[in-house]
Amino acid sequence: MDKLPHIVIIGAGFGGMETARRLSKAPVRVTLIDRHNYHLFQPLLYQVAIAGLSPEQIAYPIRSIFRRQRNFTFLMDEVTGIEPESRCVTTRHERIEYDYLVLSAGGQTNFYGIRSVEEHALQVKNIVSAVATRNHLLRMFEQASREPDPALRRKLLTFVIVGGGPTGVETAGALAELIRLVLTKDFPTLNLDETRVLLLEANGEIMRAFPESLRKATRDSLHRKHVEVRFGAVVEDYDGQIVRLKSGESIPTLTLIWAAGMRATSLADHLGTKQDGLGRVHVEPTLQAPGHPEIYVIGDGAFVDDEEGPLPMLATVAIQQARAAANNIRRALKGLEAQPFKYRDPGLLATIGRNEAVAHIWGLSFHGFLAWVIWLGLHIVRIIGFRNRLVVLINWAWEYFFYDRAVRLITSD
Repeated sequence: MDKLPHIVIIGAGFGGMETARRLSKAPVRVTLIDRHNYHLFQPLLYQVAIAGLSPEQIAYPIRSIFRRQRNFTFLMDEVTGIEPESRCVTTRHERIEYDYLVLSAGGQTNFYGIRSVEEHALQVKNIVSAVATRNHLLRMFEQASREPDPALRRKLLTFVIVGGGPTGVETAGALAELIRLVLTKDFPTLNLDETRVLLLEANGEIMRAFPESLRKATRDSLHRKHVEVRFGAVVEDYDGQIVRLKSGESIPTLTLIWAAGMRATSLADHLGTKQDGLGRVHVEPTLQAPGHPEIYVIGDGAFVDDEEGPLPMLATVAIQQARAAANNIRRALKGLEAQPFKYRDPGLLATIGRNEAVAHIWGLSFHGFLAWVIWLGLHIVRIIGFRNRLVVLINWAWEYFFYDRAVRLITSD
């Protein structure tokens, strides 16, 4: 067994998991390294932040997923370095040699160099940050319910979300519904007309990857939910008390949720190859790192220029790249040349809240209830674990029929 080629995969996200699965029948040893012992379904992480789901409902133990894969080993550790010349990765505890390396380490929040925002803003990037955001949001209402000063109460009830992409839009819509449909019952003495949800977008449009008709539908839906959408709103500073924009405007608030973008993790820097402004490696058409054909970079760490421009940092891209990388490794084992990667766009989906979503699939654009049902179905199917799928479905059904959120818990001081 030890003489078999050793494939090391860094990162148990969508790309890393799919790569390991695709190599299950190959004559290789597969080692998957991640600092967490679970796979996280990140598209629903914002639902944890707005008290819709519990963390364990969108995460699943990696060892359980690969329990029956005989050529698989999982290592819970943090990779600290990559040594391409010696074909070795270093972790906090050991050095691991590889024959082929698949770098699928995902991305990290991009604060664009604004240190004050990085220090004081909330984010929805992992379980810890999502739960912290949920605790904070619920705590704001608890404090506002006993605050006699109107100015401070309005400050407590002002929620600013930065970033007009799907994450920002979905978070803003879900938060507005949490306030309007659920918290009005929890806080009957609190005047929630004082509540403001603002969505700030630095550019002139939200959901820029979608067609104009769907962008308009998104704007209209957010307006109906009383979300204030600001265009050209560039955040310059946030000290935990006031959001300051480059226009000179100041917004008093204790809540800033940053959903303005992603960049590749710093592990990509260790390869010593050309990177774009977001830290992504300019890979070969075959997804191999230039000068190192034994290294494949996929997912958020790979810069791939498609016919319509650079591929976005999406789970669908990572999954397709994982399949291509695994196929090329299998070809290399047989002495065959690697094949170039070709992305097949499955379409775009985003929900804005109850009965409302936007979809661009197979060249067709539609929105409303049908798009929302498709969004629900696809997300339920993609969650790992039958029990998790069932619990999420029950939670969503309960919320839909009874206008109630399942997880309104403050679990820390």
